[in-house]
Amino acid sequence: MELMLDAKCVPSEDVVARVIEDELIIVPLVAGIGDMDDELYTMNETGKAIWSRLDGKKSLRTLAAELAMEFSAPPGKIEKDVLGLMTELVQRRMVVVQ
Repeated sequence: MELMLDAKCVPSEDVVARVIEDELIIVPLVAGIGDMDDELYTMNETGKAIWSRLDGKKSLRTLAAELAMEFSAPPGKIEKDVLGLMTELVQRRMVVVQ
C-alpha cells in the first residue's frame, strides 16, 4: 500500500507509547508488531513531534505543514520525511490509516 499525504493516521491500539528521559519509546503489546528483533522502538525529536500529532483527524499533509512551520524547514522535505516514517510505521502495524 502506498501512503499518500491525504491519509489520516492514528497509533495502533496494539502499541503503547511513553516518553522516558525525553525519548519517545514505543512498546508493542502483541506479537507480530514491528520487527521480531526489536522489542522497543525509540523516536527522535522529529518522530516524537509526528507521533504526538497522529489524531486521525489531520491529514499527513496538514501535519507536515505544521512541522515545517514549527521547525522552520522546507515543506517538501518535511512531507517526504513524514511519508517515509509513516509508511514504515504502517508496514510495521504500529500506526493505522483511518
